[in-house]
Formats: sequence, C-alpha cells, structure tokens
Amino acid sequence: MIQQESMLDIADNSGVKTAQCIKVLGRSSSRKGKCTRPTAGVGDIVCVAIKKRLPTCQLNDKKVHKAVIIRTKFPVRRADGSYVRFDSNAAVMIDNDRNPIGTRIFGAVARELREKSFMKIISLAGEVV
Repeated sequence: MIQQESMLDIADNSGVKTAQCIKVLGRSSSRKGKCTRPTAGVGDIVCVAIKKRLPTCQLNDKKVHKAVIIRTKFPVRRADGSYVRFDSNAAVMIDNDRNPIGTRIFGAVARELREKSFMKIISLAGEVV
C-alpha cells in the first residue's frame, strides 16, 4: 500500500533513483475503518516528486511526474488465493501516454501489470513474478 509521502525506489534507467509519492490518482478514501487515506497498489498510477537523481537525468526535479507502482512490500492477493510480496516499494516513471520513460527495467515485476495494460513495462522487465 503506497500512500501520500511514501518513498519509492525507481526501477528504470531514466536517471531517477528515489521519488516521493505526493498524490494517489484514481482512488477515493471511501473505505470505513482503520485507513481512510487513498492508497495505491501494484499497477496504480501516482504523482511523484523526484528526491534523488543522477546528474545526467533528463527529468526536471522541480516538476511533478507520474509513475506506476511495480512492487510493494504489502502483500498482493491473487485470484488463486496466493499472495506475493516484495522487499521494497518500487515504481517506473511514465509519460502522459502511459509509456515508460526508461528503456530498461531492473528487478522483478508483478504479473498484475498485465491486467492493467502496461504491456511495454512487462516486455522490458527481466522477470515477471
């Protein structure tokens, strides 16, 4: 579960190393109970602010960018009843057409991205779990 102010590792070669989630897009906080903040899971799009980047990075760290979540520490339940969880929260920077900015994706990627039509990210990933 990624929420506002969560720190994310960026798992592509766009030049960004870490980013902070500043807004979860497309989710409402209509849930009653413990957590009423909007949260994002695998395959959801968030707005991020760049916190650490390489000097050769083409993205401006003064602007807000979009990223898609590819890994979360919080377990994701699948239709067959199994759960998958990762060691870190990671995202991939995307443009307005939902295409990845980088040309390589590092680490494993969750299979749930295929259901959310991020086929370009699936094809660039080295391993799909």
